[in-house]
Amino acid sequence: MTTALQPPLPSHPVLRLRLAPHGNLPRAIDGAWWPRSYDLLVELPRLLAGLPGAWGHITSVTVNGATWPAVPGRMLVSNQVVRLHRTLVASAPRTVVLLAPGQGRWDLLVVPPDTTEKAAEPLMSAAAGRQV
Repeated sequence: MTTALQPPLPSHPVLRLRLAPHGNLPRAIDGAWWPRSYDLLVELPRLLAGLPGAWGHITSVTVNGATWPAVPGRMLVSNQVVRLHRTLVASAPRTVVLLAPGQGRWDLLVVPPDTTEKAAEPLMSAAAGRQV
C-alpha cells in the first residue's frame, strides 16, 4: 500500500497586506491590511513582521477601539516593546496607525476579517494603488 504525502501546511498563514508604492506625495492611506481575526495579540505580531525593513522598528500602534475589542497598553513583539493606543474617532473606524521614531507614520486601511475575498480584493487594491 502506498500513501500519498501531502505537503505540510504553512505554520503561519500568509500575511494579507498591500502597501502603496513609496513616493514623495503624502497619502491619506498607505495600504491595506486584512487580518484573519479580531485578536490583536495574534494579528499584530504577524503584521509587524511583514512590514518592509525600511520602515524601521514600529514602537507605537493606534487602533480603533470599536474594531479591536481587547487592546492592552503594550505588548512584546520580537523582543521589542510596542505601545498600543485605542481611539474611538468616528472618522477613522477602519484604520491602524503605525509609528516608527525617526522613520515615519503609516496609516493602513483595515479590511474586516470576515470580509469575503471577492469584497476584500477591490478594497485592498484601491488602498494600495491610489489615494483613498
